[in-house]
Amino acid sequence: MIDSLDLVRDALVLSLMLSAPILAVGLLVGLTVSIVQAVTQIQDQTLSFVPKIAAMLLVAVALLGWLSVQLMEFAASMFSSF
Repeated sequence: MIDSLDLVRDALVLSLMLSAPILAVGLLVGLTVSIVQAVTQIQDQTLSFVPKIAAMLLVAVALLGWLSVQLMEFAASMFSSF
């Protein structure tokens, strides 16, 4: 029988694995926009949000198939473990 702590650990690892590519793209786009803002001396607060949101949305849509397969496999393993 699977321990409940193992189930929670597996769920947290899966959520980290699924969110990592999206967050990594947001980090890279944010860093790039910050460097461009520093070089051009444009200090607009809202300038960094729009490209990050757009890039993260594009990555989420591009990875939607993989994300849904991972979630369905995890859900199937959870239901089959009981």
